[in-house]
Amino acid sequence: MRQTEIRPEFVTLAPDVLEPGVAYVSMEYSTVLHLCCCGCGNQVVTPLAPARFHLTFDGKTISLNHSVGNWSFPCQSHYWIRRNQVLWDRPFGREEVATVRLRDQRAIEEHSKSRAMQRESSVVASPSWFERVKQWFRV
Repeated sequence: MRQTEIRPEFVTLAPDVLEPGVAYVSMEYSTVLHLCCCGCGNQVVTPLAPARFHLTFDGKTISLNHSVGNWSFPCQSHYWIRRNQVLWDRPFGREEVATVRLRDQRAIEEHSKSRAMQRESSVVASPSWFERVKQWFRV
């Protein structure tokens, strides 16, 4: 049966059996897990990370950003989770799915490049511990 609401349950580890209409949120593993809201029974894993999914919790409800597109499942369901409500969206065609997957892959790659550049610039900008010790003792 198609879900119209989902409630969050904050957990460390996923339970052995998932309940329909429950979004299991693991902050330790930066993941939200739920059964597909169409009722097909497939497990949906949404990794929380920059350039992937973002979770908003207002103290009572959750929202996920981006939409959940279960294009690898036979059901092909597509929905948004906003303030515990499941908002159904239209199915995407093959070309749209390919475009979204390419966009997502590029966003992940750009984020990875950006993080690498930040690490490099912080290493260059600040002397190593050994260099600071040498300066301290004027060696």
